[in-house]
Amino acid sequence: MTPVIDALSSAFAELTTPMMLFNVAWATLLGIFVGALPGLTATMGVALLTTLTYSLDRNTAIMVLICMYVGAIYGGSRSAILLNIPGTPASAATALDGFPLVRKGKGSLAMAIATLGSMLGTLVGIAMLVLIAPPLAEAAFGFGSYEFFWLALFGIIISGQLTHSGEPLKGYMAGLIGLSVAMIGSEGIHSYVRFNFGVQQMNGGIELIPAMVGAFGFAEVLFAMTLPAAELARSKSVPAPLKELFSSVWRYKRTVLESGIIGTLVGIIPGVGEDIGAWGSYAAAKRHSKERDEFGKGSQEGLIAAETGNSAVVPGSLIPTLTLGVPGSASAAVLIAALFLHGVRPGPMIMFDQPDMIYTIAVMLIFATIAMGVFGMALTPLFVRVLQIPRTILMPMVFTLCVIGPYALSQRIFDIWVMFAFGVGGYILRRLNYPMAPLVLGIILGALLDKSLRRGLILSNGDITAFFTRPVSAGFAVLIALTILFSIPAVRRLASFKRWRGDANGEDANTK
Repeated sequence: MTPVIDALSSAFAELTTPMMLFNVAWATLLGIFVGALPGLTATMGVALLTTLTYSLDRNTAIMVLICMYVGAIYGGSRSAILLNIPGTPASAATALDGFPLVRKGKGSLAMAIATLGSMLGTLVGIAMLVLIAPPLAEAAFGFGSYEFFWLALFGIIISGQLTHSGEPLKGYMAGLIGLSVAMIGSEGIHSYVRFNFGVQQMNGGIELIPAMVGAFGFAEVLFAMTLPAAELARSKSVPAPLKELFSSVWRYKRTVLESGIIGTLVGIIPGVGEDIGAWGSYAAAKRHSKERDEFGKGSQEGLIAAETGNSAVVPGSLIPTLTLGVPGSASAAVLIAALFLHGVRPGPMIMFDQPDMIYTIAVMLIFATIAMGVFGMALTPLFVRVLQIPRTILMPMVFTLCVIGPYALSQRIFDIWVMFAFGVGGYILRRLNYPMAPLVLGIILGALLDKSLRRGLILSNGDITAFFTRPVSAGFAVLIALTILFSIPAVRRLASFKRWRGDANGEDANTK
């Protein structure tokens, strides 16, 4: 344990400088605003800010991006509570009980509970990040091409399965589109150019940042302009009594711990994301609560479960991101691109190449959490004013950043056209109810999947059975097969019918 404490202490000493604290403050505040404004998301905020961090040193750039990520996930609770419109998808569960609390005249208490719940959830996730990530990286150090192929495929499959409930086929198709995009340009082993359609600028492939800015930035600008205007709920700006706040949180300490663990574990699953973490924690809290009838009507327990769960996903999603190179959420997918941009190589080798990076990022998360708590408690009236900014003013500003950001990175007009193409395509897919996370994961994991498949085939002299004979590879293959199998409606209905029969037989036996 001493090396861990030494590494954390060293990271604290390195990052605690006036300039770094200033960067923590503005980046977290900006993230809260981005999350609070309906139509802007954490993924979009991280993608746009990535394009502006190119000139910063490594630690500063990663720090501001993590602060943006943490702040934006938390900021979504502001509009969810005050407007009944989640600022980000992660805050959808927050609105269920946050908005009714405002209508009961407990708006300040609701926002304070959301703030404290978010802080505690993030801290639980950070603790699990520090405990789980290093041994996981060491375990993954033994992965070869076969395991990485299945891991990349699992990330795309599981995100397609879970990000769009009820219609996994759309998730799979979005992932397939992303994989197709990743195949464009020079392949990674022999540099043979594929699918460039005679366009020389595509020889190097489609750059990740313009594609992400288009899919998450420009597409969301187009989508947000079609949303109806929301009515702001009136809330007292007086701060919530601290005694009542801490009393409420202490009463639900079991829910906080449970939601923090659920959120972190959900974050570890590649591609699932903060919204699933919030809903999973909310459902678990409701199942175990003695006040389950209050859920959806202004339950403080429901509110704190949702906020703790979605915030815990942030550090949880960084566990596979840092140790396996497989992002745990859409925002982490953008963050992984930023890490590559700034010289950090996520994956099993991170504990060999940059052994202190996991602890440095854990300390960055702690700084972001503290800043989130300070701003969340102190600036509620300011957030209310920001929420009143009309979209007709906000969206042109975001659009300008969408154009400037990709161009600033490469000084290529082609990347602006890529941004436009992915923006329009992303908007059409969103209108058709296709999830964006599998698309992005397909682009990111496509190269890993492609290289691992071909390296594996080279090593086995074309024998495909080698992908099934190693224990970890076989485990991943079985997991993927079961995931796809249970996404088929007929199989799910059959499983439900058997469970129903089992329950009915059990009840019959008891009655006899």
